[in-house]
Amino acid sequence: MKYIAFIALFAAVAIVGCERDAQTASRNLSKAADMFEVQRRVVFVNGITNEYLLSIEGRCSINDQQRQLEVTCKKGPEQFVKHFLGLSDNVTYFAEQLETVDVSVYHNRIIFKPQNIIPEIDLRGDMGELLKDRQ
Repeated sequence: MKYIAFIALFAAVAIVGCERDAQTASRNLSKAADMFEVQRRVVFVNGITNEYLLSIEGRCSINDQQRQLEVTCKKGPEQFVKHFLGLSDNVTYFAEQLETVDVSVYHNRIIFKPQNIIPEIDLRGDMGELLKDRQ
C-alpha cells in the first residue's frame, strides 16, 4: 500500500513538473500583467476599413469577455482607469508587450495578498432617515 501511494505521489509531481518553459513563462507574464507590472499597447482595429479605433498604452491588465474587452490601467500609485470596448465581427484588437519582464521558467508565481481578506467598506446613508424609523 505504501508503494502505491509513493508511485501516485511521484506520478503527480512528474506530471506537474513536465510543463514546458513557455507555458510557465506565459502564465507568469499574465500574472505580472494583472499586477500592473507589464507595459502594454492595446489597439482596436476596424477589420473592414483597417482604421485604428483606439489605442491604449500603459501598465494594463486585459479581460476579454468575448463580446466586450475590459482594459484596466494603472496611472499612479492609487490611480486606475478602466476602458470598455465592444467587439464585433469587424472590430478586433491586438495587445503588444512594449518591454521585457523578468519571469521564471522554473517556478509558478503565486500571489497572496493578505490585505484582500479584510474588505474596504463604504457606508452610505442619511442619519435623518435612520432616526425617522426609530420615532
